[in-house]
Amino acid sequence: MYRYFLINKPYDMLSQFTREVPAHRVLGDLHPFPKNVYPVGRLDRDSEGLLILTDDPRLNAALLHPSRRHPKTYWVQVEGTPTPGLLDQLAAGVTIRLKGKDYRCAKLEVRRLSSAEVSTLAPRNPPVRFRKTVPDAWISLTLTEGKNRQVRRMCAAVGLPVLRLVRVAIGQLQLQDLEQQDVREVDRPWLLTKIGL
Repeated sequence: MYRYFLINKPYDMLSQFTREVPAHRVLGDLHPFPKNVYPVGRLDRDSEGLLILTDDPRLNAALLHPSRRHPKTYWVQVEGTPTPGLLDQLAAGVTIRLKGKDYRCAKLEVRRLSSAEVSTLAPRNPPVRFRKTVPDAWISLTLTEGKNRQVRRMCAAVGLPVLRLVRVAIGQLQLQDLEQQDVREVDRPWLLTKIGL
């Protein structure tokens, strides 16, 4: 019987179980997961948020197959002011460098987040460095691609360096579905409905 877990990956943790150096924090530090459970996809060490772990190879293949386009939503704290023009550039799809080549990103949904929305996120540990002289803001990006460090590269391409990045949704699956837990085991029918499979 396959098992399914949702986790809220913290900042400065690798999306894997193997430590590359003794000081690394890894997924096994969050919970005693069963053997053969692995993350579906990844979040960078300096990114946070929603991650699915399972030992079900069919789910892994379905979510990661290039022909399937499951939307993922990220809340991104950026340095600078995301003007309507910059948000329009992001929404249209910008060109980024991947493996030494130009890559044109697909169109995506972009919007500015209110302080009330952002207040639902737990504070990051350690906190993001605050500078009085440099403005920052939060935006929401929903995309169907998942290239290496894509959100960070896209924001940098329009002059909005990323300070904090949190994945808040995969399809209809929301970070809030963890019910304020770091790890929550869920059943397969519920999960498949949420992610649209």
